[in-house]
Amino acid sequence: MVMSLRVSELQVLLGYAGRNKHGRKHELLTKALHLLKAGCSPAVHMKIKELYRRRFPAKMVSHSELALPGPHHPATAGVVGGGATLHPVHPDVKLQRLPFYDMLDELIKPTSLASDNSQRFQETCFAFALTPQQVQQISSSMDISGTKCDFSVQVQLRFCLSETSCPQEDHFPPNLCVKVNGKPCNLPGYLPPTKNGVEPKRPSRPINITSLVRLSTTVPNTIVVSWTAEIGRSYSMAVYLVKQQSSTVLLQRLRAKGIRNPDHSRALIKEKLTADPDSEIATTSLRVSLLCPLGKMRLMIPCRALTCSHLQCFDATLYIQMNEKKPTWVCPVCDKKAPYEHLIIDGLFVEILNSCTDCDEIQFKEDGSWAPMRSKKEVQEVSSASYNNGLDGEMRDKQGGREGEC
Repeated sequence: MVMSLRVSELQVLLGYAGRNKHGRKHELLTKALHLLKAGCSPAVHMKIKELYRRRFPAKMVSHSELALPGPHHPATAGVVGGGATLHPVHPDVKLQRLPFYDMLDELIKPTSLASDNSQRFQETCFAFALTPQQVQQISSSMDISGTKCDFSVQVQLRFCLSETSCPQEDHFPPNLCVKVNGKPCNLPGYLPPTKNGVEPKRPSRPINITSLVRLSTTVPNTIVVSWTAEIGRSYSMAVYLVKQQSSTVLLQRLRAKGIRNPDHSRALIKEKLTADPDSEIATTSLRVSLLCPLGKMRLMIPCRALTCSHLQCFDATLYIQMNEKKPTWVCPVCDKKAPYEHLIIDGLFVEILNSCTDCDEIQFKEDGSWAPMRSKKEVQEVSSASYNNGLDGEMRDKQGGREGEC
């Protein structure tokens, strides 16, 4: 409720409570939230409700909105500033799970960046406070290597479209600008446009704001978001406390899921090689490479997505490492989405790789069996060796015959 007050109203509130009422909007908001967190008198509570009702006379105020946060309920997300809105403050939006981040806490649940349609440029402010445990989690995860200071436990800011049909990927509003505790926040750089005339967009990824966050249990953190409104499109933002994981951990988790029964792949082979009565060409065998399409090296941990219909595998280690640097989660074989949670290690290919160490390609038969494929060079070398051995044998026989005649 406090978050929706304008500068003049915040100054009235702080003056009424006997606090310093000078400063910019985000500073006034911090003071007002600190006032609430520290515990304020019933008279100040009534003043906030009065200012809020004056600001939104036509809006029905719910009981939950009137229940202002007290000292034991730190303020979290604020109502959007900029006018009454038809957007739900907390829409039922879910963001896609990010494989390299384990969520520890929800600091601000997905909240509408509601726009006042009369203005093109929008601005709103949010706030959250950290608990002593959260401060401890972040502080103890600090890793100083060289000149860089990193945290494995991070405060993560995410934006997405306000769509409730399915979990949303990160999507930034146009002309986005973010300030955390009054300091500008670095956003991911724009991707090069794929077509002429197409608006450049930022990559779909979260923003690590840990370095800008106050690691304090007494002073709330403020986030000021400004963006350009779009007709027919609305956005949400959320803040999470997360723990970053490495590709090594993700690989361990994939191995822990177990290996898929080889019979699954054998059934897929038989299905692909079953004669189609409508087809004039019968496929009786399938050739598959034992090299990873990503690194062109022999497969070590053969995997593919459950959603993939091809037999060809790619190497799990290389695939996860590549997505750690640049997360796209796209299958290198069929170019379809192959998210981490859909990956599975193929048991049949594990068997083949263990028993076939001297070739890079195999051929599957209709009954699900397989045989190694030799390169033409190898076949020629084998044939040449056999031919030479045969000639040597013939020469020895002839020589032996001549010696017998003597």
